[in-house]
Amino acid sequence: MGKQLYGDGSGCVIGGHAAIRFKVAQRDCVPCAHRDRCLLTPQKAKVRQVALFHRKADGSVSYTDKMKARIDSPEGRIQYGRRFATVEPVFGNLRHNKQLNRFTLRGQKKVDAQWKLYCLVQNIEKLAHHGYAQ
Repeated sequence: MGKQLYGDGSGCVIGGHAAIRFKVAQRDCVPCAHRDRCLLTPQKAKVRQVALFHRKADGSVSYTDKMKARIDSPEGRIQYGRRFATVEPVFGNLRHNKQLNRFTLRGQKKVDAQWKLYCLVQNIEKLAHHGYAQ
């Protein structure tokens, strides 16, 4: 079954971010059948350890937290609601109708070119459907 995580009760700072550390008791981790898949180096690591980051250590607000606050504001809710009518259908069209579930090319430049090609097709179709092709 699942392993029970135990917090050590104290916070720590990792890479400038405040975190809470948890680790599995050795008695639960060593006999576990999933140990080889769970741990990156099972021959070296004794137990599974996890750190949950919750804020920057210096007290400053992260960009993620700023964006969460903007989205959760009344105006942010209105703008986010508009997104479903303006942006999401484009991605739905590209994924479902154009079947762009994955890029078929590799490399930053090639993927960028493929993305721009799909966007070009999307915009040409939009112009054609709104009567600009006549």
